[in-house]
Amino acid sequence: MKHSTNQQTRRGRGPARRIGRSLALVLPVVLVLSGTLAVTRVNWSGNPSSPVLTAADASSSDASSRAAARAPQDVLRDQLLAELQEENPGVALTHLQEAVNGRPSLAKHCASIARALGRAAVRVYGPTRAQSYARPVCDTAFASGVAAAHG
Repeated sequence: MKHSTNQQTRRGRGPARRIGRSLALVLPVVLVLSGTLAVTRVNWSGNPSSPVLTAADASSSDASSRAAARAPQDVLRDQLLAELQEENPGVALTHLQEAVNGRPSLAKHCASIARALGRAAVRVYGPTRAQSYARPVCDTAFASGVAAAHG
């Protein structure tokens, strides 16, 4: 008799076990999909007028919006490199110092920007003339950029 009771108990668990297994397979998929859908519905663009930023919106953005998404130090470096070619390294170094004074968060990037300006100055003006523009902006980073590009 004990044997037949075990069989009935096992049979009684059959449908519940199948439902449990089905849920164990389906539930994670449902949770992942609902989470993914929730993330795509969040307004990540920061623009309150557009409730959802779609892939089409992101791909159709122009260069100015991509530039705004770049890091401030990268934008500053590019502006100063253009200024170095249009004006001279002295003007670019002055504006670098003013930018760092105005936004102290740029101070940690000052040396790398000044080195990039030094390397660019050597390409545009040659090592001797580039070195003549050196000044103590961000320590001696501009001069080390000139030396690295020349040596």
